[in-house]
Amino acid sequence: MSEALRIADQLRRAFDGEAWHGDSLFEILQDVTAAQASSRPIPGAHSIWELALHIAAWDDVALRSLRGFDVVISDAENFQPVADSSESAWREALARVRCVHEELIAAVATLPDSRLEEIVPGKKEAWFTFYFMLHGVVQHELYHAGQIALLKKM
Repeated sequence: MSEALRIADQLRRAFDGEAWHGDSLFEILQDVTAAQASSRPIPGAHSIWELALHIAAWDDVALRSLRGFDVVISDAENFQPVADSSESAWREALARVRCVHEELIAAVATLPDSRLEEIVPGKKEAWFTFYFMLHGVVQHELYHAGQIALLKKM
């Protein structure tokens, strides 16, 4: 198995199941309602909904970077405000999160291992390779999955 396929597998596990540590992001989100997702049990902290959209935004950054773009994300893209907190809007948001993540996994799964050591477009540091970025995406998703799990319990 290539290294890129191993990374794609880790991305899938962190997001969709069979993760070593426990529940994946979507296992945690599975029974979250729109009311729970939009609530703010910790004043000043992000909601579950905002965190889910934030994860999708950074998956998209990684995807666009793999496609050769120098991506700069705005504050509004980083943590998108939730305008419609209906159940249907929540389900649409989850579908969007899943779609972006599946596109990222597909792109990584077809990535030649030789590209893993390339520097991400727009980065100056020699260590900011695709390998580094993609492992960072896994870590990022699990970090926020933990936050979401705690918010869900509140």
